[in-house]
Amino acid sequence: MLPERKPITERIAGWSVRHRLLAICGWFTLVIVAVLAGGVLGLEQTGSTDPGESGRVDRVLDAQTAYVPLQENILVQSRTGTARFADDPELRSATRDLTRTLRGLGTLRSPLDADGADLISKDGRSGLVNIQVAGPDEAFREHYAAIVKGVGDVTARHPQVRLAQAGDKSLSDAVDGGIKDDVKRAEYFSLPLTVIILLVVFGSLIAAGIPLLLAITTVAGTFGLLQVVGHWVPVNSATSSIVLLIGLAVGIDYSLFYLRREREERAAGRSVTEALTISARTSGHVVVVSGLTVMLCLAGLLFTGLDNFKGLTAGAVLVVGLAMTGSVTVLPALLSLLGHRVDRARVPWLGRRRTAAGRSRLWTAVARHVVRRPLLWGGVATLALILMTLPALGMRLQDAAVTDSLPRRVPVVDAAIRMQQAFPGSPSPAWVVLWEKQPGALDDPAVRPAVADLHPISATRVDRIIVARVPLADFGTGEKANRSLRDLRRRTAALDLLDGVDHAVAGKTAFAYDFTNVIRKRSPLVFGFVLALAFVLLSVAFRSVAIPLVSILLNLLSIGAAYGVLTWVFQDGHLGSLLGFTAYGGVIGWLPLFMFVILFGLSMDYHIFILSRIRERRAAGVPAVEAIVTGIGASSGVVTSAAAIMTAAFSVFAVLTAIEYKMMGVGLAVAVLIDATLVRGVLLPAAMAVLGERVWRRPGTAGDGPRVPGSRAPADHASGAA
Repeated sequence: MLPERKPITERIAGWSVRHRLLAICGWFTLVIVAVLAGGVLGLEQTGSTDPGESGRVDRVLDAQTAYVPLQENILVQSRTGTARFADDPELRSATRDLTRTLRGLGTLRSPLDADGADLISKDGRSGLVNIQVAGPDEAFREHYAAIVKGVGDVTARHPQVRLAQAGDKSLSDAVDGGIKDDVKRAEYFSLPLTVIILLVVFGSLIAAGIPLLLAITTVAGTFGLLQVVGHWVPVNSATSSIVLLIGLAVGIDYSLFYLRREREERAAGRSVTEALTISARTSGHVVVVSGLTVMLCLAGLLFTGLDNFKGLTAGAVLVVGLAMTGSVTVLPALLSLLGHRVDRARVPWLGRRRTAAGRSRLWTAVARHVVRRPLLWGGVATLALILMTLPALGMRLQDAAVTDSLPRRVPVVDAAIRMQQAFPGSPSPAWVVLWEKQPGALDDPAVRPAVADLHPISATRVDRIIVARVPLADFGTGEKANRSLRDLRRRTAALDLLDGVDHAVAGKTAFAYDFTNVIRKRSPLVFGFVLALAFVLLSVAFRSVAIPLVSILLNLLSIGAAYGVLTWVFQDGHLGSLLGFTAYGGVIGWLPLFMFVILFGLSMDYHIFILSRIRERRAAGVPAVEAIVTGIGASSGVVTSAAAIMTAAFSVFAVLTAIEYKMMGVGLAVAVLIDATLVRGVLLPAAMAVLGERVWRRPGTAGDGPRVPGSRAPADHASGAA
């Protein structure tokens, strides 16, 4: 009789234990090579293309070899706010000084020009100076720096006059700078919080350091690989934040699953090698199944077809894949090398905690009460989640403008708000771009009056294109701005009458509008893919139909509740003073879809872990109800610890500057908290108690539940306990 083949996770861990120095050195070599790869190869990073009409403009501009000038605007106002431009000599003097200082740095228009009447506000108290910055490349950078310095110098010479700058370059720099500052702040807070929680969980500096080591090396390696991947896939600045967020979460989660099981087995009297073997067969298997599930769920974002999600998906999949690989290779090797020394370097008070991951008395008691009256407790928990979901029924999707994303204390944001009040739409006008489908088409005499009918701030001819900047009613992303954009696109239909000329409307408002429309249209496809994938994966892992159906339903309840909280807090404006924002009026357009994919994948970590522990006991012959109680009691300590770390990491984003990060932090933290407590602690045992043995029944059979250990059925290892 042939010996039963060991699971692949056990075989990999066995190799790592036998060749532990090679496994450890191999992991760190992989990370170092990944970190150095981007810099050494020096690959050029590919840019993203916007969706819809914005994307058409992107492709046209990218095809141009000529330089398309960017525009900066300088608002001129009296600091008292009462002086009128036509009557105040100081305002006019400051404007003349400004135009003299900036002349030669680009094409300039001011309210003092003969045709500059449109550059004076309706109340006469504000003037606007436009300058299209000369370039390209190094010349542009020099000119832009000279403009910023010039505005500062003129301000110093005219202290009674406010000069506020906002435009294409300055607004983009503000967003990029805000993102970088937020990422640094997230790193500053996330790591200390994580260390504290790990110390509480393990009571040992060495044991706490192992999950952190895996998470940090995983994130570092992913950042390096993204420099290489970015040559083919667009990677934007927000990807770094997402990679850090997910990398810390899954890297530590997977280490916790493995390390706590290994300590539990050693506490039961097994040797280090035996404990690692069992951990690899059980927790190692859960890590692989969970990791693959998360990665495949994340791949659902690719169905949107949006470039912005391609880089994000690549980063998230890479960081999860590396964390999964490290947890089943270098982690067993490290634990084998340390042996019992992993519990040394105890922290006073915390170090007195038991080294084994014993049964949680709290969650055991909760589960025991739930299984006695599953319909009552399950019904109460379901009702609570439905009530939390109700605000989400009125959710409105919209993307954030710069003035929403950053606080007003940022100078360019304050300038943009003041500029918007005096000259609606001027801080970041829409771009109406016309291009030739046949040579010479833009030379047609009918083109100039057709462009003038759009009432642009400026219109620039560059080679075979014309760029007309047309102010909207609002340069933001709310309904007022969207109505103005739709009206402009209807008005540009008159350009269809021009022979040989094509056109499209782009700009920040247009991009947000087009992006959100694509999200709305393609979200059902992403949702369907993730739900179908989760059903198939869980069906294969547990050889059951009931388990995937219950799992999907529970995940939908927790995600729906998180949506409701997100809407209640940000759209309706509750708790705004605590989190540092005012009512936003909507939810960032991409966030619900992103949260769905991320949470559906991450929640499978807990779900598979708990179900596997329950199945282990059931396979050992423990009665169904007792298997539920003891399985949840044995796994809840790990789940609670992992959820605490993940919630802390996500919560850090709630105190960052950008409204997108605040929403993401609150939404993800609330979802994880609900998932690890109400869903896994109450709803899961209630559902399993109601279904009884049917939950384990395989399709087309009348089986009595999972086979006991020793059976030759392949399902024994496919659903190994954690």
